[in-house]
Amino acid sequence: MSNLDDILKSRRDTRHFTTDQVPDEVLQKALQAGHWAPSVGLTDATRYYVIKSDEVKTAIKNLFLEYNKRAEELTDNPEQKELYRSLKLEAIEEAPIGLIIAYDRSVLNQFTIGTIGSNEAVKFSSVCAAQNIWLSLTEQGYGMGWVSILNYHQFKKILDLPEHIEPLGYFCIGKPATNYGNQPMLQQLHWKQKSETPDCKEIKEIHQIYIPELALKSENHIENQSDFNRLLQEKIDSKTKPVGSLGTLETLAFQMSTVFETLNPKITKPNIVVFAADHGIANHGVSDYPQDVTRQMVNNFLNGGAAINVFCKQNDIQLSIVDSGVNYDFPTNAKLIDAKIAKGTQSFLHVPAMSETEVQLCFEKGKNIVENIAQKGSNSIGFGEMGIGNTSTASVLMSVITGFPIEECVGKGTGVENEKLLHKQNLLKKAIDNYSGQAELMSQLAYFGGFEILQMAGGMLSAFENKMLILVDGFICTTAFLIAHKINPAIKQNAIFCHCSAEKAHQKLLNYLEAKPILNLDLRLGEGTGCAVAFPILKSAEAFLNEMASFESAGISKK
Repeated sequence: MSNLDDILKSRRDTRHFTTDQVPDEVLQKALQAGHWAPSVGLTDATRYYVIKSDEVKTAIKNLFLEYNKRAEELTDNPEQKELYRSLKLEAIEEAPIGLIIAYDRSVLNQFTIGTIGSNEAVKFSSVCAAQNIWLSLTEQGYGMGWVSILNYHQFKKILDLPEHIEPLGYFCIGKPATNYGNQPMLQQLHWKQKSETPDCKEIKEIHQIYIPELALKSENHIENQSDFNRLLQEKIDSKTKPVGSLGTLETLAFQMSTVFETLNPKITKPNIVVFAADHGIANHGVSDYPQDVTRQMVNNFLNGGAAINVFCKQNDIQLSIVDSGVNYDFPTNAKLIDAKIAKGTQSFLHVPAMSETEVQLCFEKGKNIVENIAQKGSNSIGFGEMGIGNTSTASVLMSVITGFPIEECVGKGTGVENEKLLHKQNLLKKAIDNYSGQAELMSQLAYFGGFEILQMAGGMLSAFENKMLILVDGFICTTAFLIAHKINPAIKQNAIFCHCSAEKAHQKLLNYLEAKPILNLDLRLGEGTGCAVAFPILKSAEAFLNEMASFESAGISKK
């Protein structure tokens, strides 16, 4: 076979193989073709792992079967379920050779031409390599099948792949047992038809982007405030208890009433919003987890399997998940709010994390998300986050905004200790030393910011404007609050700091803000879990103020 068009048309995702072995020279020629593929910035980041062991194949097959069952359960249509079961989606044990095509994230630890727009450019290079391998095998009379229905975290663990190696999937290689009638197998079995021609449109004009300037002040004012405060305090003190004996609950009840501007406060339609994004600084070994965990955890949130899902369900709290800038293209999902700025920030070790336009866009998107929630009747909103590397971002932001040395702002994050913690600290100190911009908030946010952190700050400002309770989670969310507080100090009257986390800088930041947290449970998970766990305490404050008898109504004498 020599005609290129024929090779392109006959390349198939092979799922049925003969028992014929694959000669070494065939595989080597295919891998060489992969090596010749385009590589962004000549990173040469594609890596290959060959598998011939039956034991390893069986283990990978079991991973596939687990996720394949979950995929089948995504549809409630019986006919579609049955059709899905009939599809041959892999040949892991049948194919003579298994191949893992992966890319090495560690190349991003150095200045890499071509990755400024998106770190995923490195992954795209490996996809080009996979296509070249496919075409080479087809030209030689062999085939390849791509298996992507896997739990990638477990996939890496059982194969003991290094943290910085990210597989595209598992590829089956062998002699095709069928040519599928010279059409894709899924098309032949009527799962879906491939279009006859490419979808191509010409763009003839640009779209003007308008982003309003960030509002630097807000008002939340009650007329006759002193009269209201006096009546509220009298109501609290008149309950059948010694004055002040409910401690923090009394403080919370007073605060809730003030925010809601009523002597009978009631939390309605509480919502916790988890903002997720990736960070370029994560490519420098500041976390114990690979960056792809951000994407994996967002899927976990959407599937209801994370801690925040459990606690929100326990306390009847609505949960909203936001893609602020995850380095992944999620399929359209009604459960996911799309507020993506870009596929992760750039590494502020070398260049600004984002542009000042993107800073403004973050605030605008965060504001809009919270306004939409407020318009649906919510008056209480908690803020949570997810993003590998975001404790590093928060630490640097805390340092440059407060003036504290970076050594006092750095903690374990996802669990880094000893030498890795020292590496993290030194790396962040170097990043701050490299900064030559202005000591002005917007410039600092553009250089060191994170998409989810700035969207949270914008959302908090919007919550204040909408007279909502603002529930602040741990260290990263408190850093977002620090930013919002710098823009509008009055926001503090609406803020409830739900807990003090085990991240060492959190207590220092709370002290700086003169904030008293409700709980101290050594939490350092993020996700808004502290907000959800503290929520019953807010309900207790609401309940005693609205339902507890007064001395007068109970006929009890005051002392």
